[in-house]
Amino acid sequence: MSSILVELTANIVSSHAASVEMSSDELLQEIQKVYGMLKQLEGDLPLEGEVAAKSAPAMAPKKSIQKDQVVCLICNKGGFKTLTRHLKQVHNMKPGEYRKQFGLPAGTALAAKSYSEARRAAAQKNNLAANLEKARATRMANLAAKKKTAPAKAKKAVVAKPAAKAAKPAKKK
Repeated sequence: MSSILVELTANIVSSHAASVEMSSDELLQEIQKVYGMLKQLEGDLPLEGEVAAKSAPAMAPKKSIQKDQVVCLICNKGGFKTLTRHLKQVHNMKPGEYRKQFGLPAGTALAAKSYSEARRAAAQKNNLAANLEKARATRMANLAAKKKTAPAKAKKAVVAKPAAKAAKPAKKK
């Protein structure tokens, strides 16, 4: 046993015993409890409550994603439309890490179902799928055009280099 921990335990328990009447059994239990807590704090071991909170969420992970809200399984706070911002700001965690911690499949959306449906309806109303398809086609056409012009420029550059070597000996006289 560490002498510092024993000293701290004695000070804490004696202060507590001075204000509260305790039997000898209660005093022994108090000493063991305080010493155990100090030992955990010294070794940076997670406290018993923290271990339980991390290992067992308050509700089933799949039930946390509800129709009108999403509940954070880490802090059990609810009322979110989407969970990504809360995870980043409060828990400094990425959505992938959150899914992995609670065993959610990789494709699971961390947003309320009504929110996802509203976004999907807005995208269909604004014809975003067709616009995306047009943009992809235009991009592919631009890339194909660049590929056709790039080899022609490379051939010209290859032809120009040997001509420059032939001109150099002519300058020497």
